[in-house]
Amino acid sequence: QVQLVESGGGSVQAGDSLKLSCAASGRTFSSYGMGWFRQAPGKEREFVAAISWRGGATSYVDSVKGRFTISRDNRRNTVYLQMNNLKPEDTAVYYCATSKTPFATRRPDYDYWGQGTQVTVSS
Repeated sequence: QVQLVESGGGSVQAGDSLKLSCAASGRTFSSYGMGWFRQAPGKEREFVAAISWRGGATSYVDSVKGRFTISRDNRRNTVYLQMNNLKPEDTAVYYCATSKTPFATRRPDYDYWGQGTQVTVSS
């Protein structure tokens, strides 16, 4: 049974930082790509960032480039999302997911999802 548990969300002011964590179990973590997605009220879940199985490749949606950094620690089976200079439009529920392949950026390529953690950014 694959389990993904996110943590680190909260309510912050615009310009603040947050670091999300996602602890994984039930799968050989180091063999699969990991990603972060987000879903704002009334909107589709969208891709935010992805990292390859060894961390050598990353990808970001344009709106977070230069502000967010995805990383992973395969010894701890954990993936992180460092979010700096947060904006109100970053407000959403953030989900981590594990992909079916060593690296993926499309939602259909992800098969296991966490329950999500709320990030609220006020102006």
